[in-house]
Amino acid sequence: MKLARHRPLISSFLGRKTIPLFIWKQSFYESKQLLEKTDPNFGWVSQLCNLGAEELLLLFIYFVQVAGSSTKLYDAPTVQTLKFYTGVKFDVRASSSRKSLKKLRRESRQGKDINRRSVSETEEEEEAAQLSYPRFEETQVDTSTSKNSIDDDDVVAAAPRDKVLQACTVTSGLMAALALIIRTASHVASTQGLPVPDCSTDIPFGFETWHLGLIGGIVVLISSSRFLLLKAWPDFADSSEAANRQILTSIEPLDYLVVAILPGISEEMLFRGALMPLVGTNWTGIVAVGLIFGLLHLGSGRKYSFAVWASIVGIVYGYAAVLSSSLVVPMASHALNNLVGGLLWRHTSKLKSVE
Repeated sequence: MKLARHRPLISSFLGRKTIPLFIWKQSFYESKQLLEKTDPNFGWVSQLCNLGAEELLLLFIYFVQVAGSSTKLYDAPTVQTLKFYTGVKFDVRASSSRKSLKKLRRESRQGKDINRRSVSETEEEEEAAQLSYPRFEETQVDTSTSKNSIDDDDVVAAAPRDKVLQACTVTSGLMAALALIIRTASHVASTQGLPVPDCSTDIPFGFETWHLGLIGGIVVLISSSRFLLLKAWPDFADSSEAANRQILTSIEPLDYLVVAILPGISEEMLFRGALMPLVGTNWTGIVAVGLIFGLLHLGSGRKYSFAVWASIVGIVYGYAAVLSSSLVVPMASHALNNLVGGLLWRHTSKLKSVE
C-alpha cells in the first residue's frame, strides 16, 4: 500500500500539538484495511518486518486510536503502552526520538524567565550598589553641602531692614525712658532726704571743650584695639562677624547713623547715667556696671569673647564718665565707635565679595 500522498500532511502536522480529526479518520480507515489483509496465521513480528515505514506509522496510529490514547502525538500525560499478541510491549513515548514540543517550549520559556530574572536581579543589584556607594562627584557635592549647612548653622541669618530699624528704635527708646525714670526718681528721692544718690548731679549732661580730645582718644583706642583683636582672636572675630551680619547686612548707608547713634545714647544713659551712680562712682561701680553691660551683649551669635570685649569697653566708658563728670563723653564715644565699626565692616565685606 502506498501512502505517499499522506507524507506532506503527516509531516506538516507532526510539529503541532494535536492532529486534525480528518487525518485521524482517514489514517485509521487505511490502517484497518491493512490489518484485514494480514494473515493471522503468521506471527506479528514477521509480518511487521515486511511492512514499510508508512504502513508501520499507520499501524501505530490505529493501535493508538484503539487503545484510546490522547490525540496528542508527543504530549501524552502518561506513557501509553501497547501490547501485541506476541507479548511484545510497545511504548508510544519510546517511539519518539525527540523531546515533546510542549517540553521544549516550556524549557525555552523557563530559560527566558530565568534570563529575565537574572538580568533584572543584576540591574537591581547595580542600582542598590549605586545608591549605597555614590560616585566620587556626588560625595564631593554632599560634603560641600554639609559643610555649607554647618557654616549656615553657625552664622545667624540677617534680619530685614525694617525689623532692624524697628528693633533699634524701640529698644533704644525703652532704655532711654527707663534711664530718665531712674534719674528723675533718684533726684526726687535725694531731695526728699532719702539716702539715695542723685544720678542727675553725679553724672550730668555737661560738656566742656577738652571733652572733645577725650572723646577722640577713646574712639581711637577702642577702634584700634578692636582691629587688632579681630586679627589675633578668631573667636572674637566670629562673634563680631555674626553680630554685624545680623544687623548691618540689610540696612542702607544712612541707616548706619540710626543703628550707631541711638544705641550709643540710650545704653550710656541707662548704664553710665542711671545704674552706675546708684552703685557708686568708684572702681567698684565702674567694674560692676561694665560687667553687666558686657553680659547683656551675649546672644544672637555673639559668644563670651564678645561679652569680654564689651565688658572692657563698658569699663572704659564708665571711667570716662567719672573722669569728665559728663554723660556726653561716653554717649558720643559709644556712638562714634559704633559708627566706625559698622563702616569698617561694610568696607571689608565689600572687599571680600569682590575677591
